[in-house]
Parts: sequence; C-alpha cells; structure tokens
Amino acid sequence: MRHTAIARTLALFLPLACSFVLPLAAQDSQDTSVAEAARRSREQKKDAAKPTPVITDDTLKPATASAAAANSPAGQPPTATAEAAAPAVGSDASQENAPSAEEVAEQKKKDAAALRQEIAALQGELDLAQRSLALDQEAFYSKPDFSSDKDGKAKLDAEQADLKQKQDDLAQLKAKLAALGDTEEPKAPALPATP
Repeated sequence: MRHTAIARTLALFLPLACSFVLPLAAQDSQDTSVAEAARRSREQKKDAAKPTPVITDDTLKPATASAAAANSPAGQPPTATAEAAAPAVGSDASQENAPSAEEVAEQKKKDAAALRQEIAALQGELDLAQRSLALDQEAFYSKPDFSSDKDGKAKLDAEQADLKQKQDDLAQLKAKLAALGDTEEPKAPALPATP
C-alpha cells in the first residue's frame, strides 16, 4: 500500500516538475539566440561601408587657397597670396559674409545678457554657499570638543574651497562682461525675507 501511494505521488509530481523545467529550458535557448542576434547585428554595423564624402565647391575652396599659397614665389609671404586670391574669387561674397556693425552690436548685447544671467545665478549660489558655511562654522565651533572632530573640520575645509572656487568663477565672468564693454552690473536674485 505504501509503495502504491508513493508511486501515485511521483506520478503527479513528475508532470508538474516537467511543466516547470521545459519553459525554463526554452527561455535559456531564446536568451542565447537573442544574444547571438545582437552580436551579429553589431558585426554587421562594423562591416558596413562608411559613406563616401561628397565633394562640393565649399570643400574645394579652402584647398585651392592653400594650394595657391604653396605655389607662391619665395619672395612673397603665403598670406599675401591668399589675400590676393580671395578678392579675385568674388569681393561681393566677402561683403555678404561679413557681419554688419548692427549684427555685431546685437550679438554683443546677447552675449552680455547671457553673461549677466550667468553672473546673477552664480552670485545666488555664492550667497547660499556663504550662508551655509557660516551656519556650519557656527555649529562646528559651538561644540565643546570641536578640535577632535576631524570630519567636521574636513567638511568646513571643503565648503571653504568650494566657496573660493565660486568666487574665482564669478570674478572671471565679471571680467568677461567687462571685456565686452558692458558696465551694467547684473542684478542679484531676490532673496527671501528673513523672519
């Protein structure tokens, strides 16, 4: 009787076990086929021919100017030959490509406005960093055993170095703004009211 009960139990569990094992085996073979397909596609991409470059007048013009400079007589500097060749090609084209004074002034205004925005943002970050450093210093030095707190000291040193870096970046941006000839000082972002 015991043997028949064991045989029946095995007869029930064997098909169940097979139903779990077969999908897992199929999934393994499917995973390897996906990996093989990915490898093949990468190899095909590597083997694909690179597109050939298209030669146009724009790509040839710089070469002709350098070739004319190379063929110039020894007495003349190559820049003089290149300058002489450029007007001969078409003086109208050089006048069309040259930006007008209005465009240059407009570009300077845009650059100055962008710099002012960047300076204002950095000024806000700098102000926040200074406040954070002041709070952290107050918290650090208010501890009775602050001299033994190495991690706190390292954090303060890192904050001071970050503050110094932001000050240097701000000075560089202000110098760029001054180089553009802009004397208007950027406005700092509005600060929230303190209670």
